[in-house]
Amino acid sequence: MENDFEEEENRLTVIPQQDLRREAVAFAPSDFDVFTIPGLEPRMEALIARVRPKLTALGEALAPDLSALAGEEMFPHVAKHARRTVHAPNDTWVAWAANKRGYKMLPHFQFGMFASHAFAQFAIIYESDKKTVFAQALERDLKKIKKLVPSSYVWSMDHMKPEGTPHREMTDDAFRRMAAKLAGTKQSEVLVGIRFDRDDPLLSDGPALYEKILGTYETLMPLYRMSF
Repeated sequence: MENDFEEEENRLTVIPQQDLRREAVAFAPSDFDVFTIPGLEPRMEALIARVRPKLTALGEALAPDLSALAGEEMFPHVAKHARRTVHAPNDTWVAWAANKRGYKMLPHFQFGMFASHAFAQFAIIYESDKKTVFAQALERDLKKIKKLVPSSYVWSMDHMKPEGTPHREMTDDAFRRMAAKLAGTKQSEVLVGIRFDRDDPLLSDGPALYEKILGTYETLMPLYRMSF
């Protein structure tokens, strides 16, 4: 593992608190390699050492600006994967929600990564009872939603799978099926946002990445508000 992750690469630059939002945090293609490490314990060790500090820093840095956009305090929560006892995680993330104790029960925003890509998205996962509220919004305001979401954004109904459907390919029938599933299936989820290929140069430019993430959440904020 030491050969895979050199000490210099692993070092996370300490940024003064007042500069966090301006400088932000950058990610390298090698950060995504943690998901190729076999075994739960070795992968978790690498994830905790290499990726989690960056997600923690990003979560703390972005919270004030996201709170201003949302009009309420948004708290960062970094995935701990504590329930895993056998299978190694295939993704990880930081989430922001309007609750200091947790995020899964609420509509929230995420930034995270799979081995293939990173993502910045709005999410309502299966633990939340707000799925039905968003389902009603999909049916009521479909034309508005179709217009406000950029064509390159990607929709998903399973946060554990890297696949998704670009917004430009979503039909009215697809949205209706999504709404029906959200309203009638307890384990249903909805996620939508942008994706970055692991080699995207933007990921290595901390300030530019920060602005892109924040801009994405600003674009998706109407969906967040429709969920309550």
